Amino acid sequence: MPDQEGRVVLITGASSGIGLACARRLAQKGYRVFGASRRAQPEMEEPFSWVQMDVDDESSVRRGVAEVLELAGRLDVLISNAGIGYAGAVEDTSLEEARETFETNFFGTLRLCRAVLPHMRARGCGHILVIGSLSGLIAQPFQGLYSASKFALEGLCEALRMEVRPFGIRVVLIEPGDTRTGFTAHRRWVRAARAGSAYEQAARRAIAVQEHDETHGVSPERTARTVERVLRLRSPRLRYKAAGAFQRLAASFKRFVPETWFEWGLRKYYRVD
Repeated sequence: MPDQEGRVVLITGASSGIGLACARRLAQKGYRVFGASRRAQPEMEEPFSWVQMDVDDESSVRRGVAEVLELAGRLDVLISNAGIGYAGAVEDTSLEEARETFETNFFGTLRLCRAVLPHMRARGCGHILVIGSLSGLIAQPFQGLYSASKFALEGLCEALRMEVRPFGIRVVLIEPGDTRTGFTAHRRWVRAARAGSAYEQAARRAIAVQEHDETHGVSPERTARTVERVLRLRSPRLRYKAAGAFQRLAASFKRFVPETWFEWGLRKYYRVD
């Protein structure tokens, strides 16, 4: 494994939030960081380089990875972070909105893995860190498709980790809880939620709780610190939670308490009863 200083890192969704925090921290620690953004170069001065990439587009992902390899000569770490989410009931979510969610959150990660793995296999080393979510362990009402896409990443990473381990590649899931980012202010609602939905009142109550938790959540630097710590480990675990104590405890409870009790607690907490 290369020395920490100078290791080459590609981070998607690096123009804001968790991705930006990770890019800044790793760059400050001596990593050579390439931050991917849909725009050619965001209007900000940062201690890392920019790569234009749209994770929804296969050719864009291939070009972006090829650019990093051309400029740096290698790629040691992929951090798949780009993601989107809609608020609204499952019934109100159109297939188009569901596909859009999975296109970025799930298939975007799959595209990235497929693009970087041939290079990492040839070198016999590499790290793939996928920024999942505690929503991939505990589904939240009225964010059903977002949770579904994060649950899908859990299964993808479990399988991928076993497949690539013989090639010296480590796959890790980072699971943030509620985090203070621009995601809250820019939350999108499914179109049908604004057309007299039968779920409107319950959805507003539940999302209000979620937005309160997000604005009072941990900083994105919490996840960045977790990422840096994982990259210093030779044999990291599959999962690392980057959340406050209450949410880490809640995730642990799900494994031990009866399902009906846990669901009752969630319904009460999100005020959907």
